[in-house]
Amino acid sequence: MSRPTSGLVATTRTHLSFSQYTRQPIRSFSQTCLRLADPIRPTSLLDRLPRNSQTTQSTGPPKRGTEGAMDALHRILVAQDTLGRARNQPTSVDRSLDSENQEDWGPAYEPFHFHIYAHKHNAHITVTKPNRNAIINMSAGNIGFRKSKRGTYDAAYQLTAYVIDKLHQGNWHNKIEAMEVVLRGFGAGREAATKVLLGSEGRMLRDKIVKVSDATRLKFGGTRSPKPRRLG
Repeated sequence: MSRPTSGLVATTRTHLSFSQYTRQPIRSFSQTCLRLADPIRPTSLLDRLPRNSQTTQSTGPPKRGTEGAMDALHRILVAQDTLGRARNQPTSVDRSLDSENQEDWGPAYEPFHFHIYAHKHNAHITVTKPNRNAIINMSAGNIGFRKSKRGTYDAAYQLTAYVIDKLHQGNWHNKIEAMEVVLRGFGAGREAATKVLLGSEGRMLRDKIVKVSDATRLKFGGTRSPKPRRLG
Protein backbone atom coordinates (compact mmCIF):
# COMPACT_ATOMS: atom_id res chain seq x y z
CA MET A 1 0.00 0.00 0.00
CA SER A 2 1.43 3.34 -1.02
CA ARG A 3 1.90 6.27 1.33
CA PRO A 4 -1.05 8.44 0.08
CA THR A 5 -3.41 5.46 0.18
CA SER A 6 -2.25 4.47 3.65
CA GLY A 7 -2.80 8.06 4.78
CA LEU A 8 -6.34 7.97 3.41
CA VAL A 9 -7.00 4.72 5.27
CA ALA A 10 -5.60 6.21 8.48
CA THR A 11 -7.85 9.26 8.10
CA THR A 12 -10.81 6.97 7.47
CA ARG A 13 -10.10 4.88 10.55
CA THR A 14 -9.91 8.01 12.67
CA HIS A 15 -13.28 9.15 11.36
CA LEU A 16 -14.81 5.69 11.77
CA SER A 17 -14.49 5.80 15.53
CA PHE A 18 -16.77 8.85 15.65
CA SER A 19 -19.14 7.92 12.84
CA GLN A 20 -22.67 6.72 13.34
CA TYR A 21 -22.30 4.50 10.33
CA THR A 22 -20.00 2.09 12.12
CA ARG A 23 -23.09 0.59 13.72
CA GLN A 24 -24.71 -0.03 10.34
CA PRO A 25 -23.86 -2.88 7.98
CA ILE A 26 -22.00 -1.22 5.11
CA ARG A 27 -22.00 -3.56 2.13
CA SER A 28 -18.80 -3.69 0.15
CA PHE A 29 -18.99 -2.76 -3.50
CA SER A 30 -17.18 -5.93 -4.54
CA GLN A 31 -19.74 -8.25 -2.91
CA THR A 32 -22.79 -7.49 -5.00
CA CYS A 33 -24.03 -4.87 -7.43
CA LEU A 34 -27.78 -5.30 -6.93
CA ARG A 35 -29.61 -2.04 -7.39
CA LEU A 36 -33.14 -1.09 -6.43
CA ALA A 37 -35.81 -0.16 -8.93
CA ASP A 38 -35.74 3.53 -9.63
CA PRO A 39 -38.83 5.29 -8.32
CA ILE A 40 -40.98 7.18 -10.79
CA ARG A 41 -40.35 10.87 -10.38
CA PRO A 42 -40.80 14.03 -12.45
CA THR A 43 -37.89 14.87 -14.71
CA SER A 44 -38.28 18.61 -14.39
CA LEU A 45 -40.63 21.35 -13.33
CA LEU A 46 -41.79 21.66 -16.93
CA ASP A 47 -43.50 18.24 -16.72
CA ARG A 48 -45.75 19.53 -13.96
CA LEU A 49 -47.33 22.12 -16.23
CA PRO A 50 -50.51 21.34 -18.23
CA ARG A 51 -50.10 19.92 -21.72
CA ASN A 52 -51.44 23.02 -23.43
CA SER A 53 -48.52 25.02 -22.01
CA GLN A 54 -45.77 22.75 -23.38
CA THR A 55 -45.32 24.86 -26.52
CA THR A 56 -42.06 26.72 -26.71
CA GLN A 57 -43.25 29.30 -29.24
CA SER A 58 -46.46 31.25 -29.37
CA THR A 59 -47.92 31.91 -32.82
CA GLY A 60 -50.76 34.21 -31.74
CA PRO A 61 -51.14 37.16 -29.42
CA PRO A 62 -50.30 36.76 -25.70
CA LYS A 63 -52.93 34.73 -23.87
CA ARG A 64 -54.71 35.95 -20.79
CA GLY A 65 -55.83 34.24 -17.62
CA THR A 66 -54.47 30.95 -16.30
CA GLU A 67 -53.32 29.67 -19.70
CA GLY A 68 -51.30 32.82 -20.36
CA ALA A 69 -49.70 32.61 -16.93
CA MET A 70 -48.69 29.01 -17.63
CA ASP A 71 -47.14 30.01 -20.96
CA ALA A 72 -45.21 32.81 -19.28
CA LEU A 73 -43.99 30.44 -16.56
CA HIS A 74 -42.90 27.94 -19.20
CA ARG A 75 -40.89 30.59 -21.07
CA ILE A 76 -39.25 31.70 -17.82
CA LEU A 77 -38.24 28.12 -16.94
CA VAL A 78 -36.82 27.53 -20.42
CA ALA A 79 -34.81 30.75 -20.22
CA GLN A 80 -33.53 29.86 -16.73
CA ASP A 81 -32.47 26.37 -17.89
CA THR A 82 -30.66 27.80 -20.91
CA LEU A 83 -28.87 30.39 -18.78
CA GLY A 84 -28.04 27.80 -16.14
CA ARG A 85 -26.47 25.43 -18.66
CA ALA A 86 -24.44 28.31 -20.10
CA ARG A 87 -23.16 29.26 -16.63
CA ASN A 88 -22.63 25.61 -15.64
CA GLN A 89 -25.27 25.90 -12.90
CA PRO A 90 -28.07 23.49 -11.85
CA THR A 91 -31.13 23.45 -14.10
CA SER A 92 -34.76 22.79 -13.19
CA VAL A 93 -34.09 19.05 -13.57
CA ASP A 94 -31.30 19.22 -11.01
CA ARG A 95 -33.36 21.33 -8.65
CA SER A 96 -36.30 18.92 -8.81
CA LEU A 97 -34.01 15.99 -8.07
CA ASP A 98 -32.42 17.91 -5.20
CA SER A 99 -35.82 18.23 -3.53
CA GLU A 100 -35.97 14.47 -3.03
CA ASN A 101 -35.17 13.04 0.37
CA GLN A 102 -32.52 10.47 1.13
CA GLU A 103 -34.97 7.55 1.17
CA ASP A 104 -35.31 7.89 -2.60
CA TRP A 105 -31.55 7.41 -2.99
CA GLY A 106 -31.54 3.94 -1.50
CA PRO A 107 -31.02 2.29 1.90
CA ALA A 108 -30.02 4.64 4.69
CA TYR A 109 -27.13 2.38 5.76
CA GLU A 110 -25.59 2.47 2.28
CA PRO A 111 -22.94 5.15 1.70
CA PHE A 112 -22.25 7.15 -1.43
CA HIS A 113 -19.44 5.76 -3.57
CA PHE A 114 -16.44 7.56 -5.05
CA HIS A 115 -15.05 5.22 -7.72
CA ILE A 116 -11.51 5.80 -8.97
CA TYR A 117 -10.57 3.64 -11.94
CA ALA A 118 -6.99 4.34 -13.00
CA HIS A 119 -5.13 2.37 -15.63
CA LYS A 120 -2.08 3.20 -17.71
CA HIS A 121 -4.06 4.82 -20.53
CA ASN A 122 -6.70 6.88 -18.72
CA ALA A 123 -8.40 7.69 -15.42
CA HIS A 124 -12.14 7.49 -14.74
CA ILE A 125 -13.99 8.88 -11.73
CA THR A 126 -17.62 8.06 -10.96
CA VAL A 127 -19.62 9.28 -7.95
CA THR A 128 -22.77 7.28 -7.25
CA LYS A 129 -25.68 7.45 -4.85
CA PRO A 130 -26.45 4.62 -2.41
CA ASN A 131 -28.79 3.08 -5.00
CA ARG A 132 -25.87 3.02 -7.51
CA ASN A 133 -27.27 5.79 -9.69
CA ALA A 134 -24.43 7.97 -10.99
CA ILE A 135 -24.16 11.60 -9.95
CA ILE A 136 -21.18 12.39 -12.17
CA ASN A 137 -19.03 10.24 -14.43
CA MET A 138 -15.98 11.74 -16.11
CA SER A 139 -12.59 10.74 -17.50
CA ALA A 140 -9.41 12.65 -18.27
CA GLY A 141 -10.48 13.02 -21.89
CA ASN A 142 -13.54 15.01 -20.84
CA ILE A 143 -11.43 17.85 -19.45
CA GLY A 144 -9.21 18.30 -22.51
CA PHE A 145 -6.43 15.71 -22.24
CA ARG A 146 -5.71 13.74 -25.41
CA LYS A 147 -3.88 10.55 -26.36
CA SER A 148 -1.04 9.55 -24.05
CA LYS A 149 -1.53 12.55 -21.76
CA ARG A 150 -4.77 11.06 -20.43
CA GLY A 151 -2.88 8.47 -18.38
CA THR A 152 -0.52 10.90 -16.67
CA TYR A 153 -0.47 11.91 -13.03
CA ASP A 154 -1.36 15.53 -13.79
CA ALA A 155 -4.43 14.54 -15.82
CA ALA A 156 -5.83 12.41 -12.99
CA TYR A 157 -5.07 15.15 -10.45
CA GLN A 158 -6.94 17.78 -12.43
CA LEU A 159 -9.79 15.34 -13.12
CA THR A 160 -10.30 14.58 -9.43
CA ALA A 161 -10.19 18.27 -8.52
CA TYR A 162 -12.71 19.03 -11.27
CA VAL A 163 -15.12 16.30 -10.10
CA ILE A 164 -14.94 17.50 -6.50
CA ASP A 165 -15.60 21.07 -7.66
CA LYS A 166 -18.67 19.90 -9.57
CA LEU A 167 -19.93 18.15 -6.44
CA HIS A 168 -19.51 21.38 -4.48
CA GLN A 169 -21.43 23.30 -7.15
CA GLY A 170 -24.30 20.83 -6.81
CA ASN A 171 -24.23 21.18 -3.00
CA TRP A 172 -23.54 17.46 -2.67
CA HIS A 173 -21.01 18.00 0.13
CA ASN A 174 -23.96 18.92 2.38
CA LYS A 175 -26.09 15.96 1.27
CA ILE A 176 -23.44 13.24 1.54
CA GLU A 177 -23.25 11.87 5.07
CA ALA A 178 -21.12 8.79 4.37
CA MET A 179 -18.93 7.96 1.40
CA GLU A 180 -16.90 4.93 0.37
CA VAL A 181 -13.81 5.34 -1.81
CA VAL A 182 -13.42 2.45 -4.26
CA LEU A 183 -9.99 2.17 -5.88
CA ARG A 184 -9.45 0.12 -9.01
CA GLY A 185 -6.30 -0.27 -11.07
CA PHE A 186 -2.69 0.66 -10.41
CA GLY A 187 -2.19 3.57 -12.80
CA ALA A 188 -0.80 6.98 -11.98
CA GLY A 189 -4.30 8.27 -11.29
CA ARG A 190 -4.58 6.10 -8.19
CA GLU A 191 -2.03 8.16 -6.29
CA ALA A 192 -3.18 11.44 -7.81
CA ALA A 193 -6.80 10.95 -6.73
CA THR A 194 -5.84 10.06 -3.16
CA LYS A 195 -3.57 13.12 -3.04
CA VAL A 196 -6.50 15.35 -3.97
CA LEU A 197 -8.78 13.77 -1.37
CA LEU A 198 -6.10 14.27 1.28
CA GLY A 199 -5.33 17.81 0.12
CA SER A 200 -7.14 21.10 0.39
CA GLU A 201 -9.53 20.26 -2.48
CA GLY A 202 -11.06 17.34 -0.60
CA ARG A 203 -11.33 18.95 2.83
CA MET A 204 -15.16 19.07 2.64
CA LEU A 205 -15.51 15.42 1.59
CA ARG A 206 -12.63 13.87 3.53
CA ASP A 207 -14.52 13.70 6.82
CA LYS A 208 -17.42 11.91 5.10
CA ILE A 209 -15.27 8.89 4.12
CA VAL A 210 -16.18 5.84 6.18
CA LYS A 211 -14.53 3.11 4.10
CA VAL A 212 -11.74 2.62 1.55
CA SER A 213 -11.92 -0.52 -0.57
CA ASP A 214 -10.04 -1.94 -3.54
CA ALA A 215 -11.96 -3.39 -6.48
CA THR A 216 -9.02 -4.19 -8.74
CA ARG A 217 -9.84 -7.22 -10.86
CA LEU A 218 -7.48 -10.14 -10.54
CA LYS A 219 -7.16 -12.54 -13.43
CA PHE A 220 -8.20 -16.08 -12.56
CA GLY A 221 -8.08 -18.48 -15.45
CA GLY A 222 -9.38 -17.18 -18.74
CA THR A 223 -7.50 -16.93 -22.00
CA ARG A 224 -3.75 -16.95 -22.32
CA SER A 225 -1.98 -13.62 -21.91
CA PRO A 226 -0.31 -12.06 -24.94
CA LYS A 227 3.35 -12.67 -25.54
CA PRO A 228 5.53 -10.17 -23.64
CA ARG A 229 6.80 -7.32 -25.75
CA ARG A 230 10.58 -7.36 -26.13
CA LEU A 231 12.42 -4.23 -27.20
CA GLY A 232 15.94 -4.31 -28.59
